[in-house]
Amino acid sequence: MQMSLPHFIRLTVVFAVIGLAVAGCGRKGDLDPPSANATKGGDVSKPTKQPGSVDKPFILDPLL
Repeated sequence: MQMSLPHFIRLTVVFAVIGLAVAGCGRKGDLDPPSANATKGGDVSKPTKQPGSVDKPFILDPLL
């Protein structure tokens, strides 16, 4: 089965649009509010943990 060039281009564009749509998906909902310590004029340079959040390490964390 041989594809013509316009069919191949159309298929490539469809997959690119699907890929961009999936890559744009993120966590649903509002942004997390700042912690109480950060809003009271504390040291905002250090991130604070949100209550109930679990710190899951990510493979690219050392690069950041």
